[in-house]
Amino acid sequence: MRVGILTSGGDCQSLNATMRGVGKTLYNIYGNDLSIYGFEDGYHGLIYSEYRKMERSDFSGILNIGGTILGTSRTPFKLIREPDENGLNKVEAMKNTYRQLRLDCLVVLGGNGSLKTANLLQQEGLNVVGCPKTIDNDLWGTDMTFGFHSAVSVATNAIDCIHTTAASHKRVFIVEIMGHKVGMMTLYAGLAGGADIILIPEIPYHIDAVCSKIQERYSHGSPFSIIAVAEGAISYENSILSKKELKKKRSEGKIYPSVSYELADQVFEKTGIEVRVTVPGHTQRGGAPVAYDRVLATRFGVEAAMLIQKKSFGNMVALVNNEIVSVPLAEIAGKLKTVEPESQIIKDARAVGISFGDEV
Repeated sequence: MRVGILTSGGDCQSLNATMRGVGKTLYNIYGNDLSIYGFEDGYHGLIYSEYRKMERSDFSGILNIGGTILGTSRTPFKLIREPDENGLNKVEAMKNTYRQLRLDCLVVLGGNGSLKTANLLQQEGLNVVGCPKTIDNDLWGTDMTFGFHSAVSVATNAIDCIHTTAASHKRVFIVEIMGHKVGMMTLYAGLAGGADIILIPEIPYHIDAVCSKIQERYSHGSPFSIIAVAEGAISYENSILSKKELKKKRSEGKIYPSVSYELADQVFEKTGIEVRVTVPGHTQRGGAPVAYDRVLATRFGVEAAMLIQKKSFGNMVALVNNEIVSVPLAEIAGKLKTVEPESQIIKDARAVGISFGDEV
């Protein structure tokens, strides 16, 4: 049995734990009749034949280590069929590397774009198994992705730390959480960290509603507020503009590093209350995975190995109703899982007084 493995896209906690699950299970099944080839820096390694043969020992001692021992990079799906700067056909190059190594299967650990490419390779005749990686938990077909809970833990800790200084100085603090298109991380971290206002892409906000919530807290004796803001949070007035109109509006106005800084200026202008912005940034991707992710990643890795043994290719392992299952790559590739504005978790957050900035 000859298996290739790669980690693609943004890094996150438990990539190593998932590879460990795959490797250890395959070695227990095939023993010395197994060869595993790790491609360096994601699809880049598959395109340019940059790989190393992995030994049984490579899969030991990595369960609790963040990042990825193989390295990773972003290879945008929309550019995958475009030749590189030297005219190389990237898809054909990946197929050639796969065939030169006489692989029986390629295991891809990645998010939306990475699994779209995995599905493309499956359609091109390669045997592929996918594992759902993303801190955003925005992959269709699985209830949970590995990396999500670890990133939420980091973001929650950031909000926890901000609480004390916000209370001490009687300020409004904005904590910007990763998530351009999906607000799942911000929602969970905001709930866990006790944020007063949560702004996510799926629920456009009104600045007056945000300010109203802050002033309401002041009137009730709480002279500080915590706002958890997703990177992709958007105001209602901007959400109804076309992409062209929005781009024009932003080009004509003040340039802000992110939506959080614009929001901070608007809150100060309308309330006179001092606002500070904290951006945990890439710390949310780093560090050791939490216990939940280590367990989930291990289970995903085991199931990926079982799919290889059964020659059940073209599938992604997934968590559905707390059971590890497989779903066809063709059914999930390109589909984004977002926060449903009328979901129970949103209703629960509203019930404890959290504002999503949509009620003026």
